[in-house]
Amino acid sequence: MKEPVHSSPKRARFQALCASLRPDLLRFALWLARDRALAEDVVQETMLRAWKASDALHDESAAKPWLLTILRREYARSFERKRIPTVDIDDLIAAEEPGLAADDGASDLAELRQALWKLPEEYREPLLLQVLMGCSTAEIADQLGLSNAAVLTRLFRARRQLRTICGEDTSMDPDS
Repeated sequence: MKEPVHSSPKRARFQALCASLRPDLLRFALWLARDRALAEDVVQETMLRAWKASDALHDESAAKPWLLTILRREYARSFERKRIPTVDIDDLIAAEEPGLAADDGASDLAELRQALWKLPEEYREPLLLQVLMGCSTAEIADQLGLSNAAVLTRLFRARRQLRTICGEDTSMDPDS
């Protein structure tokens, strides 16, 4: 079945928009999933859902937060569809699994990732959107339905809690 001629400029514009945002989406999906194959699947599903709902996108400047929202939901859906196999850590330690020994760079990254996951979601999400995705305060506020002041407060608290989790003394920090 041939697609109507009037929709091909729309399709080309949407494809160009998705192509330009795909690296950001993949980076965010990789951070969430920690698995390249799963991240690529989630991005692909995100693009498919976005195409099916493309009429809902009235302003292309809102595409990035819109796609990030779809991606977060697709990532959550991936757990509904597929059970991820788990391994008992005690069994690995007992077997002295070589995979448990990490180099210093990998262990630093793993420690930072663990510290980030210890943050409450209300603080973690704005911080990741700013640091990982490069979103502005206004974009974060729009995406999370918060005021700019609330986003700034959450970013401040997230950084402070992250420093505390990582063992840094924050007692001399200002309270605001």
